[in-house]
Amino acid sequence: MNVYEEAHNLEQAIKESEEYRQMKAAQQKMEQNPKVKQMVEDFRQKQIAVQAKQMMGEQVAQEAMQAVSDLYAVVMQDPSAAEYLQCEMRFGVMMQDVYKILGDLMSFDQ
Repeated sequence: MNVYEEAHNLEQAIKESEEYRQMKAAQQKMEQNPKVKQMVEDFRQKQIAVQAKQMMGEQVAQEAMQAVSDLYAVVMQDPSAAEYLQCEMRFGVMMQDVYKILGDLMSFDQ
């Protein structure tokens, strides 16, 4: 068994997964409206900025947290943006599961 070949097989399996296909279709649909695409990108930037501060152990101002929450509520009002974010979340869960399986390899207790 060639590890690299299997990694490419995993890539193909992910691309053929329902989660990936739905996410890509929702992304294409969302991107047809530049305003919605920009709104999602703005939300993403603010969300990442808050998460980065949290990961660095910094205190995040309540106003920043509220701004992200408010922007999320606005973004979710658009059906194509909401569908995309929901599909992206399902894809993310699947990928976390894959990472966990691969990460279990690093457990030397077995």
